[in-house]
Amino acid sequence: MQFLIIQSVSSLNLTNEYLSHKCLNQGKYNSGSEYENNLNSIFHDFSTSDYAETGFLDASLGKTTADSVTLTLQCRGDSYRSNCRTCVDTAISGRCPSNKGGIIWYDQCLLYITTIKEKSPFKINYENIFSMHNPNNVREDAKLFAMRVRDFFSELTLKVKKITNNGLLNFYSAGEKKLGKNKLYAMVQCIELTRDCKSCLAWSITKLFKNNDIKQGGRVLGTNCNVRYELYPFLRS
Repeated sequence: MQFLIIQSVSSLNLTNEYLSHKCLNQGKYNSGSEYENNLNSIFHDFSTSDYAETGFLDASLGKTTADSVTLTLQCRGDSYRSNCRTCVDTAISGRCPSNKGGIIWYDQCLLYITTIKEKSPFKINYENIFSMHNPNNVREDAKLFAMRVRDFFSELTLKVKKITNNGLLNFYSAGEKKLGKNKLYAMVQCIELTRDCKSCLAWSITKLFKNNDIKQGGRVLGTNCNVRYELYPFLRS
């Protein structure tokens, strides 16, 4: 299992900051190839689709292994319409050039392109996961703080459900909670086609505190789910 530790995080809450990317070892494609045509066809369909209303899309095109393209995108639960579309457009322009497969994470969206068409619902992918931590240490009882964060994540996980937005669905829960003089802000989210959303979230939450190095904020992101907590607001109300 790969688990990358990135010891930095932006303190600005509503940016569309680039977070990370991974170019997959699935080969390259040539200009004018059938693969490129299929990829461009999916991108073109984005311009007329309503994915930005729900923040989720999964699309595939291609008849053979060599030209097959599957694209999955997920916008953050509070990023819909123009915010979602802007993030996805940025991710498309920043994807791995000429690579058939790649993943790119931004603050408000995930774009995952692969040659492998996975059956729905998706199994949890434990390989393409990374974490980020707020550089600031917890000033008070770190173990007690971590316990309260875990408890709040558990509350949010129980609330994860299919939220209807114009008749379409998403898995997302967020909230805030008073912790002494501070407020804790947190969110949990799964992509719509994840087989076991709550197991994915539980695994990610455990990884946040794996080394007992408790920080004032942190997140774990992957291709199936993501979790985040901070002591400042980072979501749209």
